Amino acid sequence: MSSQTISAISSSTVMPRESEASRTQPALLKRVTAWPGVTTAIALIGTVLLWEAAARLLSIPTYLLPPPSAILGSFSSIGFERWAGHIGATLRVALFGYALSIVIAIPLAVVMMRSPLLSRTLYPLLVVVQSTPVVAIAPIIIVVLGAGDAPRVVITCLITFFPLVVSTATGLAATPPELIELSRSLRASGLREITQIRLPFAVPYIFSALKISITLAVIGAVVAEFCASEAGVGYFIQLSTSLFKLPQAWAGLFVLAAMSLLLFQIVVWAQKLLFPWSLPKNH
Repeated sequence: MSSQTISAISSSTVMPRESEASRTQPALLKRVTAWPGVTTAIALIGTVLLWEAAARLLSIPTYLLPPPSAILGSFSSIGFERWAGHIGATLRVALFGYALSIVIAIPLAVVMMRSPLLSRTLYPLLVVVQSTPVVAIAPIIIVVLGAGDAPRVVITCLITFFPLVVSTATGLAATPPELIELSRSLRASGLREITQIRLPFAVPYIFSALKISITLAVIGAVVAEFCASEAGVGYFIQLSTSLFKLPQAWAGLFVLAAMSLLLFQIVVWAQKLLFPWSLPKNH
C-alpha cells in the first residue's frame, strides 16, 4: 500500500473525530454556561483575581484599596459573635421597616385607587417625601423619636415606602375594565372586587416593588445607623473607616451586599412558592 493511500485513509479517519470534538466543545460550553449563576460566578472570580493582582503589582496602599486577601483575613479577625451582633441589628431594623412599609403602603394604594380625589391629594405629597433626602431629615427623626430602633425603623420605612405605593396603585389600576364590569354586573361588592380581582391582577406589580424595596430596606437601615447607632453593619463600617481599618470596612460592605442579595432571593422564592402563576412564562 502506497504512502499516499495510507495518508488519505488516516486523514479520512482523523478528520471526523476532530470535527466531532469541535462540535462537542461549543455544545458543552453552552450547557455549562446555561446553569444558573455560572456566568456570574466566573465574572465575580475574574474580578476578584484582577483586583488582587492590581493591588499587589501596583503596590496600592492598604488604606486606599485593600486586596481581597486582606479583606478575607479581616473576617476571621473580627469574630463570629461580633459579626452576628452587627448583622442581627441591621436585619432587625431593615425587616421591621420593610414590614411597616408593606402594612401602610398596600392599604393606602387601595384607598388611593378607590378615591381619585384622595389620589390627587396624596400623590404629590408622596413625591415630595420621596424627593426629600432622608439623610437630611434623619437627625430630626432621631431627635423626635429618641434613641432605640424606632427612628431607624421609620427611616427605613420612608425609603422603602414609595415604590410599594406606586407599583401597587399601578397594578390595581391596570386591571382590565371588562373584568371590573363583569364583577359589577354580578353585583360583587367593592371588597370582593379588590380582593378577588384587582389584588390578584396586581400581584406581579406588587412583587416587583417588594424586590426593589427589600434592597432599599438594607440601605435605609445603614443610613439610620450612620446617623445614630451603637450596633449594625453600617455602624461597623463607619467605625472601621474612622480608625483607618479599611479591610474591615470593605468586609462590612461585602456583608451588606450579601445580605441584600439573600433578602432579594427570599422575595423571589416567596413569589415562586406562593404565586407561581404571576411569574413570566420563561421563569
